[in-house]
Amino acid sequence: MSDVSSAIPTRAPWWQSGVVYQIYPRSFQDSTGDGTGDLPGVIQRLDYLVSLGVDAIWLSPFYPSPMADFGYDISDYRDVDPLFGTLEDAERLIREAHDRGLKVIVDYVPNHTSDQHPWFVESRRSRDGPKRDWYIWHDPNEDGGVPNNWRSVFGGSAWTLDEATGQFYLHSFLEEQPDLNWRNPDVQREMMDVLRFWLDRGVDGFRVDVLWLLIKDDQFRDDPPNPDYDPDKPGSWELKQVYSGNRPEVHNIVRMMRDTVDEYDRRLLIGEVYLEFSELVRYYGEDLQGAHLPFNFSLILNPWEVDVVADLITRYEAELPDGAWPNWVLGNHDQSRLATRVGADQTRVAAMLLLTLRGTPTIYYGEEIGMSDVSIPKEEQVDPAGKVIPWMNRDPERTPMQWEAGPRAGFTTGEPWLPIADDADEVNVAVQREDRESLLSFYRWLLQFPRSEAAISLGDYERVWHEGGVLAYVRTDGKRRFLIALNFGGEDASLPLDGADSGTVVVSTGISRVGSQVTGSVDLAAHEGVIVALPLVDNDAS
Repeated sequence: MSDVSSAIPTRAPWWQSGVVYQIYPRSFQDSTGDGTGDLPGVIQRLDYLVSLGVDAIWLSPFYPSPMADFGYDISDYRDVDPLFGTLEDAERLIREAHDRGLKVIVDYVPNHTSDQHPWFVESRRSRDGPKRDWYIWHDPNEDGGVPNNWRSVFGGSAWTLDEATGQFYLHSFLEEQPDLNWRNPDVQREMMDVLRFWLDRGVDGFRVDVLWLLIKDDQFRDDPPNPDYDPDKPGSWELKQVYSGNRPEVHNIVRMMRDTVDEYDRRLLIGEVYLEFSELVRYYGEDLQGAHLPFNFSLILNPWEVDVVADLITRYEAELPDGAWPNWVLGNHDQSRLATRVGADQTRVAAMLLLTLRGTPTIYYGEEIGMSDVSIPKEEQVDPAGKVIPWMNRDPERTPMQWEAGPRAGFTTGEPWLPIADDADEVNVAVQREDRESLLSFYRWLLQFPRSEAAISLGDYERVWHEGGVLAYVRTDGKRRFLIALNFGGEDASLPLDGADSGTVVVSTGISRVGSQVTGSVDLAAHEGVIVALPLVDNDAS
């Protein structure tokens, strides 16, 4: 822990120096014994989140839903599903989080609704109905088949025939999730009012689901083949999403959302955007009037290799528009857990990377105790995507939070909706809270550090490089300088320092290193990371 500090500029928005913690409500804490997490359960655990040291919580969907896709098929945007509690519970959660100094971010799912939403029920009633154009309908092609070759993310055609009206409707995901028509001004107005509904209740921001998919080609042209398609490679798609997503017009919608959010003070707009850097950064918008933070998933989607990560940092920073604030993510509810991807030995290195890179970090629940993917027998799998495309099964990363030892890990008194991990008796909050050298203690320690050091929370890079399996970068605010050195390998390594640089280890993955001096080089054990305070820069020196 550092014994020195420098002031964090008060002019920066809260989310630039803040840390976001994602909660998947079904799996965080059950307060009723029905085996499913809920909003009162989240309230019960707010003090834990304060003690952890995060600044904001992001809640995955809790709205009324038939649960075909576990809440991403919404039947009412302005209420809470009884499974998760009541609207009053949501309002109380917002109040109690604010009372503890925590911001609240909620999911906004604008691309599609449930097929049981009253809007779609009305839309499919007849071709001439008042809400027909609220969704995307199309006549069959000349042969009576689907209008074009667009594919559902969950497999198969993105079109389903409504036999009663003789037209197909578009669904980018399950057929129970029809896509809204964002070219319709009535849809735009209604969905902006949905944002205001939750803003009026005090939410501090939104994470916008599949932001890049909102507008589709108005000529309904076929997507072209993907020349890099590999049928044996998970995540490889047969078609390039040229016409079914990432259309230029989508940025007008993003600006509309931003304008709505900006009607309120200090609110945040985050966009889920799975695109390459060159396209991702366009979602910041012209004059930075788009999403404050288009999610950067590159650390999840690329190999955990030192040269790859160094290149990602450099390329991402180079692509950012002037004045844009970066962000980094190591895990979420759709991707294999961090400990599973990088290995248990690298979890501390990964945490130090996430929390010292320039930009806003997001932690996925359970990362701070080293939760890993849970192997679930096929007959117990519940994820609809995994039932269609095995490699897309998301159950392993959505299992219940491990709070304490015992058959239900402190998550529920009933039968959990997904199995508890076999290692929950050892990998849990209660055990690690009492262990000064645990991963949880390391996260708490590390989360305290950026707050007191503007060079890390809001500063810039002086240099990013890698050498001998070590990733290194220097963060500075012009007054303070810190070297972050991370050993990605399983063997000892040494990183030479520039010139006569020397410094003091102020944070380490191994507590015994804190306070030690380094001169000429930083020697690292396998899987070790350190933050080194380098000499002060004398700005007045001539």
